[in-house]
Amino acid sequence: MRLLLDTHVALWALVDDPALPPAIRGMIADQANSITVSVASIWEIAIKRALARGRAADMPLSASRAVRYFGEAGFATLDITAEHAAAVEDLPRLHGDPFDRLLIAQALIEPLRLLTHDAQVAAYGDMVLLF
Repeated sequence: MRLLLDTHVALWALVDDPALPPAIRGMIADQANSITVSVASIWEIAIKRALARGRAADMPLSASRAVRYFGEAGFATLDITAEHAAAVEDLPRLHGDPFDRLLIAQALIEPLRLLTHDAQVAAYGDMVLLF
């Protein structure tokens, strides 16, 4: 299965957060699955980390460390294309977060299964796996 990790899911996988259930950890660790992290998630980490002004609970890793750790974990990186950005315009307004909307558009265009813990994201359809 080709999986795109929501930002928090990707971070939880890196820091071994207990919020990530064992079954989801297994999916991410399964060599049969292709694991992808979007550049949009790296951008989200950078912005939210900077806005938190040092409160690591908001974003436990800096964007530069996350990039390094995503690579070490074997996660592929998905660039943002013009097609991805344009597809955001056609999404229904079920979710207002611009980062999540871009991840949804990417999952639809590529196609990938978006793995998330956000019920609002799951409202976008079958390409979203909610846990």
